[in-house]
Amino acid sequence: MMIKTFRAAQLKETPVLKAGFIVRVHQKIKDVSPDGKEKERVQIFEGQVIGTKGGKAMNGTVTVRKVTSGIGIERIFPIHSPNIEKIEVVKATPARKGKILYTRKGKEAKVRE
Repeated sequence: MMIKTFRAAQLKETPVLKAGFIVRVHQKIKDVSPDGKEKERVQIFEGQVIGTKGGKAMNGTVTVRKVTSGIGIERIFPIHSPNIEKIEVVKATPARKGKILYTRKGKEAKVRE
């Protein structure tokens, strides 16, 4: 009983995320300066959703990929993590497949316009 109430308190309102969507993930980052002071800031990671896992459940994750200077960067974000401030959808055009892992090989995702 206590576990269910604890989980319900931790769940966040998240938008519908599907493969092919362009999203911005706002993540809290703790920086430590050389003199030992901690600062918290928000870092934005913008890219294409290449897959989701777990849906909107407590352990749900979303994999986001972006290409910077010709190098592909992928990050897996737990949706309900306290370090994730918010997830906003920039462009909502779902792909034809559930996971678009073929974008790793340089192929472009076929999305519905």
